[in-house]
Amino acid sequence: MLSERLKQLQKFYEDDPGDPFNIYALALEFLKHDPAKSQALFDILLLDHETYIPVYYQAAKLSEKIGDTTNAIRIYKKGMDQCMKAKDMKALRELTSAYEELISE
Repeated sequence: MLSERLKQLQKFYEDDPGDPFNIYALALEFLKHDPAKSQALFDILLLDHETYIPVYYQAAKLSEKIGDTTNAIRIYKKGMDQCMKAKDMKALRELTSAYEELISE
């Protein structure tokens, strides 16, 4: 059974599927219920909204969690590149730290 919050987020997504925040919020909620659906939504963001920086950390962490280290590394690197382009130093530090932690394991 879907939670009320999940139903509401799905409605927001259906009403405006082109808004990256709607996709991201729904993906985060699906992390609790269905990681595969979450990953599919993260993939949409990574392909269609590559400048949406918040997705990189969460998508890479999910790839780590399911054991896909190669994909996690690719996502971190792409995210770091997007952060540099956007001059988002805070997000760059977060992604770099997570990336370095992963490759040092």
